[in-house]
Amino acid sequence: MANNKVLIVDDDAHIAELIKLYLEKEGFKTNVAPNGNKALQLFKEEAPSIVILDVMMPEMDGWQVCREIRRISNIPIIMLTAKGETFDKVLGLELGADDYIVKPFEPKELIARVKAVLRRFESKDTQAMKEIVFPNLSINLSNYELKISGNIVEIPPKELELLYFLASNPNRVFTREQLLEEVWGFDYFGDSRTVDVHIKRLREKLEGVEGNWQLKTVWGVGYKFEVR
Repeated sequence: MANNKVLIVDDDAHIAELIKLYLEKEGFKTNVAPNGNKALQLFKEEAPSIVILDVMMPEMDGWQVCREIRRISNIPIIMLTAKGETFDKVLGLELGADDYIVKPFEPKELIARVKAVLRRFESKDTQAMKEIVFPNLSINLSNYELKISGNIVEIPPKELELLYFLASNPNRVFTREQLLEEVWGFDYFGDSRTVDVHIKRLREKLEGVEGNWQLKTVWGVGYKFEVR
């Protein structure tokens, strides 16, 4: 891995130092931000390969930082928080987080999650040019670009990855659980609402576009990208 920088964002200095020590022991370079504003500054200056992001912080919380990062980058984000409710996990996923770990945590588990998320990201990043083209629709996973009727449309990374995955498996039905696992890399944890939210947003972008394709709900099962 050419870039092995990790940005640690946590207002608890003891936790940040603990994460820093374990990561550096594994050969990672680290930067630590005690708040959201500093995190965004360091993100732009240091170009980390992954962000470990605490949720509960003063001034700007982790959700806001995640939103801001996702506007400019698809770099992996692991949310770190004392909250373990399903709602918080779903919200993190909807905002584009790649993984989620709850405090208190085992440092070895966090290291394993960091390595697993980076492996998934690098696998996508190093693959050959990936573009799927249908009438009035172009989905390019290499440069994370969506074109609808020839026009570039802004789209969050996870929405694009979901659309690409479905379109690369035309006419095949996937359950919400399968989509969570394939697109987010998550084991199913009991609430698949985030998939429904992403599908809804995709439909809004694709509404009224003519083509031989359709993002379709298969009631009682899941979703498919239907090509006629």
